[in-house]
Amino acid sequence: MRRTVTSSVLSLVLFSASVFALPAASAEPASPNAIPGTVLNSAPLPAHLWLPGTARAHRLTYWSTSASGDRTPVTGAVFVPEGTPPAGGWPVLSWAHGTVGLGDDCAPSVAGRSERDVTYLRHWLAQGYAIAATDYSGLGTPGVHPYLVGEAAAYSVIDMVRAGRAVDADLSATWAAIGQSQGGHATLFTTRLAPAYAPELDFRGGVGTGVPSHLEYLISAAGPWLPDVSQPGLTVFVSYIMASLRATYPDAEIDSYLTELGKRVVSDAEELCYWDQRERVTGIGIGQLFSRQLTDASFFAVIRDAMEVPTIGYERPFFIAQGGVDLTVWAPLTELLASQLRANTEPATVRYYPAEDHDSTMAASLADTTPYLAALMR
Repeated sequence: MRRTVTSSVLSLVLFSASVFALPAASAEPASPNAIPGTVLNSAPLPAHLWLPGTARAHRLTYWSTSASGDRTPVTGAVFVPEGTPPAGGWPVLSWAHGTVGLGDDCAPSVAGRSERDVTYLRHWLAQGYAIAATDYSGLGTPGVHPYLVGEAAAYSVIDMVRAGRAVDADLSATWAAIGQSQGGHATLFTTRLAPAYAPELDFRGGVGTGVPSHLEYLISAAGPWLPDVSQPGLTVFVSYIMASLRATYPDAEIDSYLTELGKRVVSDAEELCYWDQRERVTGIGIGQLFSRQLTDASFFAVIRDAMEVPTIGYERPFFIAQGGVDLTVWAPLTELLASQLRANTEPATVRYYPAEDHDSTMAASLADTTPYLAALMR
């Protein structure tokens, strides 16, 4: 597990936030022999939560690996397409969703999915893929969701495939990862980690849209000096990151960077879904959250360890789709990531969609990502 720390800080770029019944699993202790991907319980997913084109769907809880390397329960859903499966079973796409919040009620297997996501996933079902959709650890299970902690998200995405295959015999061992925004970040970590973490599965690669990168530099440059720019989405995004870091890195003393108002906002972020948290922070600027600058080496070390997108070490190919007018994930930052990947001769395809924003890039990129995945999965 990466828990080493280093120092440095760059300049701030203002950016905007990404957005978008099974009760919370009990805090059942993991035995030392708990195997990642083992299913703890499963049941039919309620019909109102099905994706169009679904023949059957399951809601389940399974063991995965936490940010600290311990076993942790995670919830998710599996959607099986209509029709007869091909020889070997339906190939699987493990879906990594975008920002919904940190509270258990925000988990997509309970709260449902946005029209944008339903439309996108419906396309992939129609292409003959089963969808394995994790909620991520801490969403629907004990503890605070480690938002944008890349390795933890990747383990949830990978183990969702193991769990899905355990509850439905028609799922193949052949799979790929797909994700949007927060899930695009998770997809890159998944692509890097999957071959070694789950060698018994046939992992082919990943597709990410609206993939955030270099967040460690952006967030680290924040502090009390930031004016209120009347963008509550920004404040939501930052509050989720601070809540995640506070829970995942208790030794980082995150509260020492926060004002009393900031502590209250970050505590509320642990429970409130995106739109409720957005209402909570309306009229509160990012600078009001902080009692001191985040530009010290210890904070940068923590956020870098959690969120820095790897630029080397990929064994499988992956596709990044970037909107030209995406105001949540800026194209120049994606191009910086692309240049680093190219310099390291990593198997990345990066494509830009000049007229598309953070949401519309998902649909616009399908003309490219559909044949891309079909070729990987052959």
